[in-house]
Amino acid sequence: MIFTGSATALVTPFSGDGLIDEAAFCNLIDRQIQSGTSAVVVLGTTGENATITPKERSRLSAIAVEQVAGRVPLIIGTGNNSTSESIAFSVEADRLGADGLLVVGPYYNKPPQRGFKAHVAAIADATSCPIILYNVPGRTGFDASTESILEMAHEIPSVAGVKEASGDLAKVADLIQGRPEGFAVYSGDDEWTLFFLALGADGVISVVSNVLPRLMSRLVRLGLEGELKEASQVHYTLLRAMRACFLDTNPIPAKAVLAKLGYAESTLRLPLVAMSAEQEEVIMSEFLTALEAEEA
Repeated sequence: MIFTGSATALVTPFSGDGLIDEAAFCNLIDRQIQSGTSAVVVLGTTGENATITPKERSRLSAIAVEQVAGRVPLIIGTGNNSTSESIAFSVEADRLGADGLLVVGPYYNKPPQRGFKAHVAAIADATSCPIILYNVPGRTGFDASTESILEMAHEIPSVAGVKEASGDLAKVADLIQGRPEGFAVYSGDDEWTLFFLALGADGVISVVSNVLPRLMSRLVRLGLEGELKEASQVHYTLLRAMRACFLDTNPIPAKAVLAKLGYAESTLRLPLVAMSAEQEEVIMSEFLTALEAEEA
């Protein structure tokens, strides 16, 4: 198991001219680790990986490895809808020193379940780095079945876990019941984290923790310790902020709040676009209670 707890799916900060803001990226990593985050995930959906060039990907991965410096596990998103590219990205991430790879279900192609399994097996054959499967049908149009995930968990040694974002709690229960020892199940949707933990999951890969790492880490720690009443109190403190992260396409809201707080600019890459000032104020109002609790 690569980690238990709360991992942050980190945004990729851009400067006003659209270039990667390396200083802000390093500062965001440090803030996460200092705030108790259990692992850092870069180049995932929240990191706008679809618009990151191969050269930028290499640079960001190298910076992340150097900045994390072994303080927590570092997971790098390497999957896309091209198996050959996913293999190349995975080999490079492994070479640079990633602790794990996040491999999303192929989007647009709409592969059959056996195609996804072959895709993952090919990546696993090319690298020894542990793999976390990422099932997010709302973004990819592809839903990995319970059977496929469990077959890969049992048959491919380097498949170490799944980030499950289908919103299907029955599926989560079946995954937890049927998984081999050491295979992790993580919530891929902040609002479902408490319910995942109650079923016996191992943590979350979170969006809202970009802004509120201490609170999300506390929620998960309490849940893992079986303190569900206390965890539910933290859940409700976070609830409006968790929902606000998806009032527009992720990571638009999270970047807007980080910019308001002075951590990074809210710059996005097309086709993502910024919210209006009025919309940003609405998002900030949804975060107020949680921000006060984060600083308390």
